[in-house]
Amino acid sequence: MAELVDGVEGRCVRRSWPMSEKRRIVELTLGRKSSVAEVSRAYGLNSNQLFKWRRAYERGELSESSTALIPVRVSSIGDDTQETEETPASRGGAIHIEFPGRAVISVESGADPSLVRWILESLRK
Repeated sequence: MAELVDGVEGRCVRRSWPMSEKRRIVELTLGRKSSVAEVSRAYGLNSNQLFKWRRAYERGELSESSTALIPVRVSSIGDDTQETEETPASRGGAIHIEFPGRAVISVESGADPSLVRWILESLRK
């Protein structure tokens, strides 16, 4: 059985889904009423593709903007820190960001925000 796509017999064309449409389709599977199999059939998708989109959605990778949320864990170095009237910038602290298996980044007080953003965006890809 051959499939006609674009008038050419047997030729398959990959469909490109916009991020907003991927998010919308994934969100349909997150409710209790729809299963991945039902949604994938309704949209002509392979269920494996939809599961891949779900994992990307959970990691915040189906965002069109560069401000996707990522999971954050805050840890304390010691209990000897006390809150004072100082601003965070005047304390001179640092932020340590770890991408398990990929990179560890330390951002010191006064770092250039655009440089930090560029580094984080490049690691996200």
